[in-house]
Amino acid sequence: MNELIQQTLTWQNGLIFLGWAIVFLFIVLGFVTYAIYFERKVIGWMQFRHGPTRVGPLGLLQSVADVLKLLIKEDTIPQKADRTLFILAPIITFVPAFAVLAVIPYTPSLYFADLNVGLLYYAALSSLSTIGIILGGWASNNKYSLIGGMRSAAQMISYEIPLVISVVGVVMLSGGLSLRRIVEGQGSNFWEWNLLPQIIGFVVFMIAAVSELNRTPFDLPEAESELVAGYHVEYSGFRFAFFMLAEYVYVFAIASLTTVLFLGGWHPPLAILDFIPGLLWFMLKFVCVVFFLFWLRATMPRIRVDQLMSFGWKVLLPLALINIFVTAAYIELVVK
Repeated sequence: MNELIQQTLTWQNGLIFLGWAIVFLFIVLGFVTYAIYFERKVIGWMQFRHGPTRVGPLGLLQSVADVLKLLIKEDTIPQKADRTLFILAPIITFVPAFAVLAVIPYTPSLYFADLNVGLLYYAALSSLSTIGIILGGWASNNKYSLIGGMRSAAQMISYEIPLVISVVGVVMLSGGLSLRRIVEGQGSNFWEWNLLPQIIGFVVFMIAAVSELNRTPFDLPEAESELVAGYHVEYSGFRFAFFMLAEYVYVFAIASLTTVLFLGGWHPPLAILDFIPGLLWFMLKFVCVVFFLFWLRATMPRIRVDQLMSFGWKVLLPLALINIFVTAAYIELVVK
């Protein structure tokens, strides 16, 4: 893939690149379909339930059936909704979620783009999805969806600040914003990964990332108990599916970014295991992060909105700032 990117762009190379992008889109869609299935199975296992069992062997086709149901379900638009923004909102939410995956390096040679500002690109594009959620809530002309959209705006903007600041320490250690360079700066032993020197940043990053995903215990924008699904309450059919698709694509993106920034990317935990392909190590770490996100949803209750905002501004933001000073001291006293 990187050889293709480094060549002069021609129609032929452009078509090949587009073909790889379509293949990758189907891979991500496959992940989303079965991430939903495994999330339901994992939560069922943790809560002493069975989870999906009926559709297909072991319930493996349950998510496929759910997706098919959404695709053929009637598409309705409220009469008094802002029709243009109502249609655009799911697209604005999904497109950045998929576009951020372009800068994720899976192996030294498997990636779509190695930008010098890859981390900045990720942070900038991922924040655009907030606009889609706000528009979806406002354009629906429904008080429940509007409250969900406003909650999402307050939550996602508040938690983006500690999320971005938490990775400043990683940038300081690696000396650049290129995600590929960040992985290469970590060694083939787990104590050389950014996880240990950046343990404060890692904790802040994971908490803020869960909030950015609008997942339990930070699923206040949806909050079925009081908002009946929140910002997408008026959406049905494939438009509703776009919102759900964006959420799970961000699960893919956050798990990949966590692996790259803190868990050594394609590097093995011990140098003697270097004979195992790097892609397998990346996938194993990726699966562990995804499992952790499912685990949180199975065990944590939803918190109140005042607790959410207070925790973000009074706890996570100071910790993220402290991490920068601790990292500077670590570089000065240990690295140098």
